[in-house]
Amino acid sequence: MILPTKAFLTKGVGKNKERLASFEDALRNAGLAEYNIVKVSSIYPPGCKLISRERGKKLLRPGQIIHCVIAQNATNEPHRLVAASIGLAIPRKKDKYGYLSEHESFGEKEKKAGEYAEDLAASMLATILGVKFNPESSYDEKKEIWKISGEIVKTTNITQSALGDKRGIWTTVIAAAVFID
Repeated sequence: MILPTKAFLTKGVGKNKERLASFEDALRNAGLAEYNIVKVSSIYPPGCKLISRERGKKLLRPGQIIHCVIAQNATNEPHRLVAASIGLAIPRKKDKYGYLSEHESFGEKEKKAGEYAEDLAASMLATILGVKFNPESSYDEKKEIWKISGEIVKTTNITQSALGDKRGIWTTVIAAAVFID
């Protein structure tokens, strides 16, 4: 059984005339190019500790298979805004699991895309914890309810946005939560 005990968040952007090479450049910028990535769904394991990217990278070896929740987006349209975001919501009780969310968008700045992803993760967690909230409420109103409930201890996001390269070459953005066993 694989049950990660640590995780870190990272992001990157890459540009290249080839779409795949642009993705590779984004992985390099995020510090993930030297690993074999397996995409997983959005459950944050019970008791998993969120650590810094620097500390997490020290625990990995090139060529290692790593499990990630990853969001990616790309464009080759000049000046088109792209974003990729991971939202995270961790429950107060360490024996409960949390949620991660992936969000990819066009035309959204980092702050808006990040808040959306964070809100989505927190909303998913709140529903399983029985925290009542109005889904139509603003992000700030919901965040206050979650804080008052005491059930959600931490919400955060990591977001990368970029404008499409003016020459029309591929621009790729990624955001990821990397799990460590």
